[in-house]
Amino acid sequence: MSRQLRRFEVLLPLRLNDGTPVPDAAVADTLIELEERFGAVSCETQTIRGRWRAEGQTYRDDLIRVFVDVDDDPEHREFFVAFKDVLKARFQQLDIWLTTYLIEVL
Repeated sequence: MSRQLRRFEVLLPLRLNDGTPVPDAAVADTLIELEERFGAVSCETQTIRGRWRAEGQTYRDDLIRVFVDVDDDPEHREFFVAFKDVLKARFQQLDIWLTTYLIEVL
């Protein structure tokens, strides 16, 4: 029997926009907060490298992927919409890339 869930996926920066390393506690606090809220969290520690532009300036990112698989419930979406603002402040970012999509667990 398969089960349909929704995955929320966040790319967390390893450096602040000014290039200084993100404190380890910021990542740890994020993982703990998600695990306490949803009962599980996963994280890929390989570095994802990105480049993006904002207001004429180019930024380079070193990122990790964090994801949570949960029931497709509007309450979960509302949490992540609000959590994005928390993460932007915690990681001192102009934006945080947060995506969501349906998954089927076999």
